[in-house]
Amino acid sequence: MTSRAWLAGASLLLAGTAAWAAKAPPPPPDSIRIPGDAVFPESLTSTADGTVFIGGAGSRMIYRAGPGEADAKPWALAWSDNAGFLGVFADAKSHTLWACTRPGAVPGSKTPAPASLRAFDLSSGAQRASYAFPNEGAVCNDMAIGNDGTLYATDTTNMLVVRLKKGAKALEVWAGADGSFGGKGGGLDGIAVLGNRVVVNTLTTSKLFSAPIGPGGKAGKVTEIKLDRPIDRPDGMRSFGLKALLVAEGGSGGHLSKVVLKGNEGMRQVLKDGWPDGAVAVTVVGETAYLLEGQLALMRAADPKTRPHPFKATAVPVGKP
Repeated sequence: MTSRAWLAGASLLLAGTAAWAAKAPPPPPDSIRIPGDAVFPESLTSTADGTVFIGGAGSRMIYRAGPGEADAKPWALAWSDNAGFLGVFADAKSHTLWACTRPGAVPGSKTPAPASLRAFDLSSGAQRASYAFPNEGAVCNDMAIGNDGTLYATDTTNMLVVRLKKGAKALEVWAGADGSFGGKGGGLDGIAVLGNRVVVNTLTTSKLFSAPIGPGGKAGKVTEIKLDRPIDRPDGMRSFGLKALLVAEGGSGGHLSKVVLKGNEGMRQVLKDGWPDGAVAVTVVGETAYLLEGQLALMRAADPKTRPHPFKATAVPVGKP
């Protein structure tokens, strides 16, 4: 090989290495900090490139941390009729960030805000649409997307799963009207789609339920998932591959757990402990999960001088599904 050919080959190799390095995602940070002392985050979600979105129940703001960034920044402000955000879910296919609005008092308004589902543009943060919940007294808590683009969301107070079909103009009750998730007060909360079924949890009664997605998208018979070890106040929950869930558990000091499902049975494994101020949500970036601590009890504290410690989401290695 001539020196000129060798140099040409080396140049191509270096160019290829540089191109690979440019495309390689940055390493995930050990934690993602959320600015402010009244945020009280309740949910987080992520996209394939490592971008993380966080909903503030107290700050009326959605925050965004780009790939590899350790500090989230304000991204989308709530409209004037919004008391804050609960669940958030990024859907790359429709280029939408879905968000549950929190019912309650709105700053500067005498009219309490009802629960609603909001759609934001995933790039700009501009609000596209708002959908009212079909039942009175609803609390929109969290959501997940099916393979056909149907959105499923939990109504915590009414113990219902509602859905928004792709292209539909209104939410409709999908499952739970017969009391199959338990009576009011059970706290229907986290939700995930695994293949052709919807899995939900109940915060108060600490249970998991499965609802098959039947022909035409109709809900099949709801069945409780029997676990080998009980879960403890499950909150936010995300699918982890096709047969497992990652669950943020708020009880007994706070856990991140993995539940591997086989039919309507589940094996629970605690991956990490140590969130005493409320493990509320989880999302996955590559082989790293981020566990969010909400400190929501302080948001409801009677003593206004009680101040939370800095808000953050903590990285936990979880490997591949």
